[in-house]
Amino acid sequence: MLYIVSTPIGNLKDITYRAVEILKEVNLIAAEDTRHTRVLTEHYGITTPLTSYFEYNQFKKSDELLKKLKAGFDIALVTDAGTPGISDPGFHLIRLAQSQGIPVCVVPGPCALIAGLSLSGLPSHEFIFAGFLPVKSSARRKKLAAYQNEERTTIFYESPHRLLKTLQDISEVLADPDLVIARELTKKFEEVKKAKASEWIVHYSQTKPKGEFVLLLNLKDRV
Repeated sequence: MLYIVSTPIGNLKDITYRAVEILKEVNLIAAEDTRHTRVLTEHYGITTPLTSYFEYNQFKKSDELLKKLKAGFDIALVTDAGTPGISDPGFHLIRLAQSQGIPVCVVPGPCALIAGLSLSGLPSHEFIFAGFLPVKSSARRKKLAAYQNEERTTIFYESPHRLLKTLQDISEVLADPDLVIARELTKKFEEVKKAKASEWIVHYSQTKPKGEFVLLLNLKDRV
């Protein structure tokens, strides 16, 4: 069995009883960063062996993990934070296992985009998740332009070192929209605020961005 196990996005207490139980019972945990996951496993007394499974080794490692699954291993797939496969490694292994008739089971839990959406105050009955925007500005601006007429709440992830450039492109391409930024979700310095993209640019030009960011906007919401 391949278990897709969600882990906390910040607060270590945000893990389900079932997730801890599965992580203790499986033969192996495939983790995006074993050092990061070891903090979680040590906190909960989980002694299951860890192996690395990340973006740059996922194709080679998937074949190794598939052999173990076929040999009768139970393996838990985890990411650094949140739900595997959501803008994180996992999709390739999950699809490969399914194609080979390996049972796949989900152990649901935290997900930053859902946490950010529920806190945003934006319409949540319909939304789209666009993951991380392209690294290059030209590609990023082209991607943003595709959302100019989008009526649903749109959600992006962004890293601190690219945040300011992304905000500048959002402001210019989408006519300086209202933008909710959620950062450090579930952590001590959790922050969720709405402001104009241009106001965020001023703020983060003066304050170094820290933490992982969820950006949310709804171009049709004027409340």
